[in-house]
Amino acid sequence: MTETQDTVAAALWRARIDGSVVPKPQPGILGDGYGVQARIVENSGEARIGWKVGSTSPQAQARLGTDQPGAGALLARFCYASGDVVPIWPRHEPYVEVEFAFTLRSTLAPRDTPFTREEVEAATGTCHPALELVGSRIEGGLEAIGRAMITADGGGNLAFVSGAGTDAWREHDLTGLMTSLHKNGQRTAEGPGERALGDPLNVMVWLANHCRERGIPLTAGEIVSTGTCTGLIGVAPGDRLVGDFGPLGQVRASLTKAT
Repeated sequence: MTETQDTVAAALWRARIDGSVVPKPQPGILGDGYGVQARIVENSGEARIGWKVGSTSPQAQARLGTDQPGAGALLARFCYASGDVVPIWPRHEPYVEVEFAFTLRSTLAPRDTPFTREEVEAATGTCHPALELVGSRIEGGLEAIGRAMITADGGGNLAFVSGAGTDAWREHDLTGLMTSLHKNGQRTAEGPGERALGDPLNVMVWLANHCRERGIPLTAGEIVSTGTCTGLIGVAPGDRLVGDFGPLGQVRASLTKAT
């Protein structure tokens, strides 16, 4: 069969469900990757409940071979609450990231002029401690496939875990607020909010204007995860994870092998 965006999208969705991986698509087929990602979301029948933004730190960009952020849809089927057991496929080479996430309290509809930071902050509601599980359903893994392929593959999202939301984040300087990851009871990694484009709110502004340019609204009630503060830490079924955000609380997950 001739490779098209539709065939790539179908193969990536199957791989997400059955734990397989697919050969690297031809880069010219993918374009910027967002067309394939949109086909996957549409054909999956799953509700999009928000967005993840990746490659928001210099470290993540260097590791993934890109110089810009990228967005991916968060699908309800793969989103969990703190304390849940989260299934993962080992063949997708999973990693965990500790991330600030925000729920939108009002909609940012597409328009001709860019959104300002003040407008985006006013539209932002609660902040949530979050974990994102990332990996690759494309042969070669995250470090070898490039930005367009990562984008086509849903931004590498495997699963998303959200803790309780709070409005108290406005009382803190998120750029300096230190987060940490505990894996199986051991403190494994740490990092401040500034690793996400200098400030997690900067990621919200980037996403609002990225979606504006693509004619997509950011809708009230959607959640946005803003990129890793702790780097990518390898994980496996059986691992117990805790993301600690100090005064903003914790988020927990236990991993199991998907079937």
